[in-house]
Formats: sequence, C-alpha cells, structure tokens
Amino acid sequence: MVCGRDNPSSLKARFYELEGAELLGIFEPLEEHQSYPGRLHGGISSAILDETIGRVINITDPDAFGVTVELTLKFRKPVPLDGEVRAIARLTRDSKRLFEGTGEIVLADGSVAVEATGKYMKMPIEKIAEGDFHAEWFADVRATPDEVEI
Repeated sequence: MVCGRDNPSSLKARFYELEGAELLGIFEPLEEHQSYPGRLHGGISSAILDETIGRVINITDPDAFGVTVELTLKFRKPVPLDGEVRAIARLTRDSKRLFEGTGEIVLADGSVAVEATGKYMKMPIEKIAEGDFHAEWFADVRATPDEVEI
C-alpha cells in the first residue's frame, strides 16, 4: 500500500538518507487516499509515518526490519492532497530487540501537519515476509533528485 511499485493504489514511496541520520520519505497520494475533499485521510498519514519511522533503523542497521509495536500520532493540520507528501523520521532509541523513533509530515511551508512516535521490534526479513521481498523494499527505478530538501 505504501511503497508497492506494482500496486496502482500505492503511495509510490521513495526514501532518502539526510544529514544527521534522518530519513526523508516522499509519497505520491492519489484521490483514492482522500478523506474530506482535498485532504489526505488520517489513516494514510499514519501509514506514511509508520513506514518512514519503521525504516529509519536501516540507516544504522541495514539488515533490521521493524515490526510496529506502538504508534502514537498528533494531527496538527490537514495534509493537502494536491502534491507530494514529505515525512522526516529519526531514531531516538535503539536496543537489541526494539527501536524507537519520531517523525513528522512536513507541509510545503515548513510547518508540521502530523507528528508521530513509534516503537518497533527488530526482526529478520525471513520471519516477516516470503519471496523476493527485497526487490519490493529496495528497488526504485525513479531518478534520485539532485538535491533533496524538506
């Protein structure tokens, strides 16, 4: 749903490591992701932040995959449906079995629309998914922007 290349309803997520060990996620919402007219559904905002925070562990531990244990959100402003949605995440705690992180959906004017904190269990991919999951998770044929800004 969030990053699937072959799913026509996907958000077509792309991820970029930023300075300071932050992860930027860029998403392409569709009209189907709407709640009220012109606004992204809160559940989709939640999925975006869950995915971005859950992937931030890959910066320091590329073999770890996060399984959501807890996710808490604060909705501050509506997220418009008229362009890309950008989320930033960072790792705040890392232990042997769990990691925690925070993230925000940031609007074009730099203001924060949605904030999240999450706790995730680290698991090997073999215990989470079957098949060629790595191709779906990592491969991205789209060009990387020359300069990624939030």
